[in-house]
Amino acid sequence: MGDPKNPRRMWKKPKRPLNYELKMAELKILGTFGLRTKRELWKAHTELSRVRHQARSLLALRQEERQEKEPILMNSLSRIGLVSNESTLDDVLNLQVNDLLSRRLQTIVSRNFGFKTPYQARQAVIHGHIMIGDRKVNIPSYVVKLEEEKNIHFSPESKIQDILQSTKKQEIPPEASEDVKSQLSDA
Repeated sequence: MGDPKNPRRMWKKPKRPLNYELKMAELKILGTFGLRTKRELWKAHTELSRVRHQARSLLALRQEERQEKEPILMNSLSRIGLVSNESTLDDVLNLQVNDLLSRRLQTIVSRNFGFKTPYQARQAVIHGHIMIGDRKVNIPSYVVKLEEEKNIHFSPESKIQDILQSTKKQEIPPEASEDVKSQLSDA
């Protein structure tokens, strides 16, 4: 039998994992988006290849069938913010992995709430400090829909918001630090 909870892998490894340029590009993306392992990046690549495969198969269909099935794919992608409502299948084929990774909850929280690093934002999400609407979401890889993006906020019992505000007040801007240095040297 086997465990019914995990029936199959959600990712595929690269064909040449020891390629130096590929390794460096992967490491840069890992640091930029705060991913924990390369497996998270490979999941994004696999999901993107699945979407591209759907677009290529739609391009191969006859016009009548394509007009029926194309809006379904385009609506699902525009709902999560990968493409606009007026985009075509060529725009779907031009998607990059960065586009998909920028729609993750961790990335949106890092960008909107002013965390210093994406890893800090990941920790806030995992520890249950972030809510979407009225529910806590503790999955950093959760793909945020466009209508959910404006409902992201800190949970009421979270102290992280106060900590972030206090650290922003304590930081001295670079131009202010020059003024402080000149005042100290004059005294």
